Amino acid sequence: MKKSLTVVLLFGFLFFSPLVTFGQEEEKATEKVEKKEKKVDITILPVIATNPTVGVLFGVLPGLNWNMGTPEDTRNSTALIGIYYTTLNQLFTSFRSNAFTKGDGFNLLTDIRFNLNSQPTYGLGSEIRSPIVGEGGGVNDYPYPPIPANEQMAFNNFRLYQTVQKRHKQTNLFYGIGYHLDIFWNIDDKQLDLDADPQRITHHYRYQTLKGISTEKYSQSGLSLNTTFDSRDNVVNPYEGQLAAVSLRLFPEFLGSTVSASQLWMEYRTYLNLDKNRARNVLAFWTYGWFVTSGTSPYLALPAIGWDMFARSGRPFTHGRIRGEDLMYAETEWRFPLQRDKDKWGGVLFVNTSTASSRTENINLAGNFVFGYGGGLRFMINEKKRVNLGLDYGFGTNGAQGLFLNLNEYF
Repeated sequence: MKKSLTVVLLFGFLFFSPLVTFGQEEEKATEKVEKKEKKVDITILPVIATNPTVGVLFGVLPGLNWNMGTPEDTRNSTALIGIYYTTLNQLFTSFRSNAFTKGDGFNLLTDIRFNLNSQPTYGLGSEIRSPIVGEGGGVNDYPYPPIPANEQMAFNNFRLYQTVQKRHKQTNLFYGIGYHLDIFWNIDDKQLDLDADPQRITHHYRYQTLKGISTEKYSQSGLSLNTTFDSRDNVVNPYEGQLAAVSLRLFPEFLGSTVSASQLWMEYRTYLNLDKNRARNVLAFWTYGWFVTSGTSPYLALPAIGWDMFARSGRPFTHGRIRGEDLMYAETEWRFPLQRDKDKWGGVLFVNTSTASSRTENINLAGNFVFGYGGGLRFMINEKKRVNLGLDYGFGTNGAQGLFLNLNEYF
């Protein structure tokens, strides 16, 4: 779950004493006992956070890293598990993994979520403009009190995405199929009031009624065709290599979609080493395009920042801040060591931009770009597998800002 946080209260030991980490090399009983490496490394990260959307949030973020073969012939696999509960009776759970079988024979991508959610929405497109509903008719992304009354929505969401890709011979090319299911129900537009004079109409209600789709529940269910080129040297924290992926997703009604649609996901990442003597000094680039290519996708199933697989795009904006029938995103991050000869501590500086369209309101893609920027610290809790604990602060257009805690690099 991606969060634009106002305050994050972390247990002090997260950065300044050893983390609760299991499954790493066994301690030596004596100098004569050889260390043995276990198959799975588990890092448990407790999280306490607060913002106006969730109240106070409590939870844990376990991270798993393992290898199904040997390091010589098989890439490391990774998974993140999120379990959070808030004082506003919200529940967020997720399991996301990128796994490689022995010899990299298959690549398995899994994204499972169950959320009892509540979040603001701002309409479609990337223009910073007045909402249909709001205090004084204005939009403000500043996350600290006094908070403007943007269009608050409550909804339940279940997601099941599973992609299986086979490796092509001994190359870095993978191809395969996937299944994608999103169900949204108990949707409540908090500021919608059809009995008022004049009526208060929210962006979600307007879009859904124009498209002839229910405003209370809907789903997308379908299959995908996928191709991925992946030459990264490490999945969770690359120092070099590239990733290029294309996914065509088909959501016909006969597979359970409320309305038929298709979407296209295209993604590219590359990593450039800036110092041949320090592999950790890296300039990283990430860009993706996400498009509704036919039919109609329901409002909450439209492309949006923060709805990528690991919910990493869009620092420092709130989840779903930029949404549209077409979405393009780009980010650059400089990752560098903070120690002369060691890799425990590092830093990052980042800048990103988003643009989205609204075909129903004649807002063109690339007509307006929304920017975010910031920096943060990294602490490498597993040097062999390059597992990082990160803490970032970001700023963005229209007063947006937030503090972000994460395991592994953002991309």
